[in-house]
Amino acid sequence: MNVKQLAPTTPKERHGNLFALIALAVTFFGVGITEFISIGILPGVASEFGISVSTAGLIVSMYALGVAVGGPILTSMTAPFSRKKILLSVIILFIIGHIITAAAPTFSIVLVGRVISAFAHGVFFAIGSTVAASLVPADRRAMAIAFVFGGFTVATAIGAPLGTYIGDLFGWRYPIYGIAFIGIMALILNAIAVPDQLPKAETSPSYKAQLKLVTNGRILLVLAITVLGYGGTFVTFTYLSPILQKITGFSAATISIILFLYGIAIAIGNAIGGRFGNRKPLNALFYIFILQAIILLLFTLTAPFKVVGLITVIGMGLFAFMSVPVLQAYVLTLAERYVPSAVDVASSLNIASFNGGIALGAYVGGIVTNTMGINHTPWVASIMVFGGVLLTIGSITMEKRK
Repeated sequence: MNVKQLAPTTPKERHGNLFALIALAVTFFGVGITEFISIGILPGVASEFGISVSTAGLIVSMYALGVAVGGPILTSMTAPFSRKKILLSVIILFIIGHIITAAAPTFSIVLVGRVISAFAHGVFFAIGSTVAASLVPADRRAMAIAFVFGGFTVATAIGAPLGTYIGDLFGWRYPIYGIAFIGIMALILNAIAVPDQLPKAETSPSYKAQLKLVTNGRILLVLAITVLGYGGTFVTFTYLSPILQKITGFSAATISIILFLYGIAIAIGNAIGGRFGNRKPLNALFYIFILQAIILLLFTLTAPFKVVGLITVIGMGLFAFMSVPVLQAYVLTLAERYVPSAVDVASSLNIASFNGGIALGAYVGGIVTNTMGINHTPWVASIMVFGGVLLTIGSITMEKRK
């Protein structure tokens, strides 16, 4: 699929494409809530079904696995179909998954609903990114991706905390039904706003094309950058609440406000990343990851102090998602260059890498917490992000050779 097509040329087209980007952003908002609310409703799920919190945590890990594994497979299978029909179909799948989850009589059915929702997440993010990029000129691609991902980042700041609060008051099922309602609104908006004439592949990417994609050194290097550079933050972010409570000394109520501010910083950073990542994405990634690694390292020293610790946390939030639109846009560029018939699959692989980075970061953070202590997670996170810096330097070197 050539994502450089459909660039707006008239005010009318620009207005229509903005409406389409807003519709995509609303869907990203719903997906963001469902991914991040999982942690907040764990106690309620565990209590209702009489299981341990760690067992209830399967709603988080199974979801991530569904995104990482199901997304690329389904994206490849749906390649020859209309992009708009696929978008609408996966939104319907998203709604069905949440209704199943909210109405589930047993925990096993809850997991079924979560996996169905995860499949929709993986496909929608992959295709939604390429559709967003196709609605604007090539030099505004990262900004378009940042705009639709803005719905996801706003969900981390507002949607997920609000959903968790509603779950605490009325039970964990109510916010899940609420997410299904957001899905219905997104379905209507996308049906109206997204153009019918979106480019699509004539056939599914051949196995040869997909093999070429997953064996291309340039693309694999960027996927590795995504895992380390983006995922490294989650070594600390996964355990940010207990760090702020046990080490910094903030109360639970204050931590909720801090996490809200953290989410606002994420949204701002996402927008900045989209603006600076259009022309020289690798240079942008280099500086983003360098600053991110430095701030994480500083948090090791500032965490015991409330004022400077809070400032450092806001800085962490600012850079946490700044690389997302840059990485996603650059993966699309490389896929167009080397395997143009599998652009959507490349997009889905990077989405899987984002989730793989989250899972790896959380896993490493758990090991560090259990062996060295929670106060050591920031500097370990810094090392992981610095690994992304080194890989970015490698990618810059390869780009210069080309």
